[in-house]
Amino acid sequence: MRATQAFFETTGGPEVIRWRDVDLPAPGPGEVLVRHAAVGLNYIDTYFRTGLYPAALPSGLGMEAAGVVEAVGDGVTHLRVGQRVATFGALGAYSTARIARAADYIPVPDGIDAQTAAAVFLKGATVEALAERCAPLAAGEWALVPAAAGGVGQLLVQWLTARGVRVIGTVGSEAKVALAREAGAEQVFLSGDPDLAAKVRAATDGVGVAASYDGVGAATWATSLASVRRRGTVVSFGNASGPVTGVNLGVLAQHGSLFVTRMTLFDYYREPAEAAAGAAKLWEMVGSGKVKVTVGQTYPLLDAAQAHRDLEARKTTGSTVLVV
Repeated sequence: MRATQAFFETTGGPEVIRWRDVDLPAPGPGEVLVRHAAVGLNYIDTYFRTGLYPAALPSGLGMEAAGVVEAVGDGVTHLRVGQRVATFGALGAYSTARIARAADYIPVPDGIDAQTAAAVFLKGATVEALAERCAPLAAGEWALVPAAAGGVGQLLVQWLTARGVRVIGTVGSEAKVALAREAGAEQVFLSGDPDLAAKVRAATDGVGVAASYDGVGAATWATSLASVRRRGTVVSFGNASGPVTGVNLGVLAQHGSLFVTRMTLFDYYREPAEAAAGAAKLWEMVGSGKVKVTVGQTYPLLDAAQAHRDLEARKTTGSTVLVV
């Protein structure tokens, strides 16, 4: 099969993204050949492209895609030819087709189309791990979700509210307030408000939130610390504004003996059984309508560089899909 695949040889801005056509051989043992129908765009893609997350160069790009299995290698038993699948595994998802480890692909149930699967799998699995396993909250507890109008943010707000958690969201502009509210946030504040932490405290009767699920990073770290209740949790899971550095553990004591974790999805989807269980919970939440997937914009696959520019300029809302 002939395939078009993205790659980059040097780190940098969106202009480093290149494309090449390749002839794909038959998949080897433990591998599958998958034809992609839709590819998900995620902030982690920019981390690899810029070098924030290291990758051996030249490298493929992208981690999330949905498509159809075209061929399977020896020893592959959980997938079959013609089956609809999705992945958020190894780099190389920005492609019309590719050969990858069969273990990196999960079956997609009927009723969930390729664009929805590509829009939600990586983000939704992240949300499942955050809300169900990393820092699960009880019904009635308060949570803070920075960037609540973003792709992960909208999903996380919906998931938390489905669990009965009360959510305060922050957004970057007035135009995004409605998106966070529609997802289920009870209170929505602007992220640039100098009194943000005080307003979060006031909304929770002075107590603070039980957890802040912070995918923004450096720009929101101080607000998360100041917004969490005594013995609460700050979950740092992204670097959209840059990584959190120079952490002084004494700060956690000053803010009330806080817990902090730097979560990464792949530690929660490491074993096949837990990956399958997590994916099953995600498909259940999407299929039931408790979590609605918003594809805010689509781009042709070959326009991935422009999609990166718009993502980093905060011009996107909801999830972004690259259409093959």
